[in-house]
Amino acid sequence: MKRCSAAAVAVWAVAASAGALAADAQAQGGAVVAPRSSAAVEDGVRPVPDPGGIMSFVIENDSIAGTDQHYTNGFRFSVLTSEWSIPEWLERGANFLPFFDYSGNKRISYAFGQSMFTPNDITIADPPSDQRPYAGWLYGSIGLVSDTGSRLDNLQLTLGVVGPYSGAKDTQKFVHKLIDSPDPKGWATQLKTEPGVVLSYERKWRGLLPALSNDPTGLAVDATPHVGVSLGNIYTHANVGLTLRVGQDLPADYGPPRVRPSLPGSDFFVPSGNFGWYLFAGVDGRIVARNIFLDGNTFRSSRSIEKKPFVGDFQFGVSLTWDDVRL
Repeated sequence: MKRCSAAAVAVWAVAASAGALAADAQAQGGAVVAPRSSAAVEDGVRPVPDPGGIMSFVIENDSIAGTDQHYTNGFRFSVLTSEWSIPEWLERGANFLPFFDYSGNKRISYAFGQSMFTPNDITIADPPSDQRPYAGWLYGSIGLVSDTGSRLDNLQLTLGVVGPYSGAKDTQKFVHKLIDSPDPKGWATQLKTEPGVVLSYERKWRGLLPALSNDPTGLAVDATPHVGVSLGNIYTHANVGLTLRVGQDLPADYGPPRVRPSLPGSDFFVPSGNFGWYLFAGVDGRIVARNIFLDGNTFRSSRSIEKKPFVGDFQFGVSLTWDDVRL
């Protein structure tokens, strides 16, 4: 039985997730493998194992803030496989990675998405050279996720294309016509076609405030710090940050999902079968060595602007969970 997910995100982000519940244990090599638990309410052991896959859809758009510039739109669809479906050879290989915990429950992640960037004024056919260039990024990702109940490790390889083949021009023109917004006239100046590759690693912790998680009202407070690094011709940066959450059913995830390279979230989500909610607020700081959407094409002449080497993000919002759905 599938769990499903949906999301709407503004400049700061809102997301929705869902997964799939399987009924039987998986047989490997003639032996039935017992389900392994991860994630927990208080002691780091999930009360019931999670054999479900997880589907998430995130859309981010600046229209809620009343703007139409810079990072103007992004969407991402992702799937996390169940903890029972990862091939044995891949799980054994993951255990050799120094940053993956041997006891962690592994999942494979798949994602597909598109991001678009525009200058300050989209009604100008030839935007000023000191404004962010038009650019689109169409990509697919595959990765490996490991959850111990109190720590989440995520290794991800992303391949895609920047430029006309990203389809960002057609997407924005279609949507703007549909909602009767100004027609973007400067896409002829966008970054040129360039294949892209990004290798990313991220670690998140949770359950760091156990003394604040036993309120008789059912409320809990959690701090989820994170660190990460991305290397590639699209993005190269290192980041560190923290997300605070207060509400009920906090063990269900490591925070809401986001579209990179903004403040990282998590596709990981384990339903409890009950109604839950939490308020969240987070900060993230990045040291940026490369951002193709500011620096311009790697091997060809293109528009570009000077970037800031240190960037900060802030997010806040609310997440709701009901049965097998997170919004």
